[in-house]
Amino acid sequence: MVKEKEFIPWSGWLPLCVGLFLMLSFFICLGIGGMISDRAMGIGAIVGGLLAFVGFSGLFGLVAIAPNEARVLLLFGEYRGTVNTSGFYWVNPFYSKKKISLRVRNFETGANSTPEKKDAAGNITQAKSRTGGKPSKVNDRDGNPIEMSAVVVWKVTNTAEAMFEVDDYEDFVQVQSEAALRNLATRYPYDSEDHELSLRGNPAEISEQLRTDIDERLDKAGVTVIEARISHLAYASEIAAAMLQRQQAGAIVAARTRIVDGAVGMVDMAMQHLERDQIVTLNDDQRAALVSNLLVVLCGDRHAQPVINTN
Repeated sequence: MVKEKEFIPWSGWLPLCVGLFLMLSFFICLGIGGMISDRAMGIGAIVGGLLAFVGFSGLFGLVAIAPNEARVLLLFGEYRGTVNTSGFYWVNPFYSKKKISLRVRNFETGANSTPEKKDAAGNITQAKSRTGGKPSKVNDRDGNPIEMSAVVVWKVTNTAEAMFEVDDYEDFVQVQSEAALRNLATRYPYDSEDHELSLRGNPAEISEQLRTDIDERLDKAGVTVIEARISHLAYASEIAAAMLQRQQAGAIVAARTRIVDGAVGMVDMAMQHLERDQIVTLNDDQRAALVSNLLVVLCGDRHAQPVINTN
């Protein structure tokens, strides 16, 4: 594993001035030689040309680094270090300077990226583009097909690993995030009635677990995941209607259960009040009829219709 090394370059302003001066020295040497003799003029032209070539070559070592950017320096294939500090610097002109962005980036799983294309002359013929994220169809722990996607926020924290440990770290992040999302979906149910961890019922805990899973997968690529959030979660279209009916049935049962609990409590309170204040004396059959009528009135989904006994 390649470890990141900090490279401290020289400031670029002095080498810039020296390089420009050496390039101008060609004309200075040529003029001084011309004032002496023709032979001296030829020698001055050769010396001035060599100095100008050295100055011009040295200018290739100048590099400007913007904030949140880095340069990975290579010398004939050997890693020499990384410049992480923004500014204007000068390094060995023979160094290969690979640019890596340290900015925070994000993407949505299921999105397709198209890299930019260049012609033989190096002109960009097709710009880099990205399509919108398409939810991934996966199965939850219970085998129900669901559609799921997530937004992942990440940044490069180790430039050496990002450059040398994986072939394309951006594609690596996308593929591993998609794999982690699918693996997460198979470990939890979509919904749970037993108060256990579920995809729909515990979004904060699920998102944190997803961030941890992706971060572990991307550790070898020098990438740190800042945040991962579920952006889309739904049943697949083929079972969405059936699952909606099941949820509605569960809600109705829960509501009825609460109504019955409340009605039983109210009936018990009414019976105790009648007996305590001795409002009316009821035998067992009358008490059963009263309880039955009260439960019908309290638990029914329609208004009660009173019946008057005229006998």
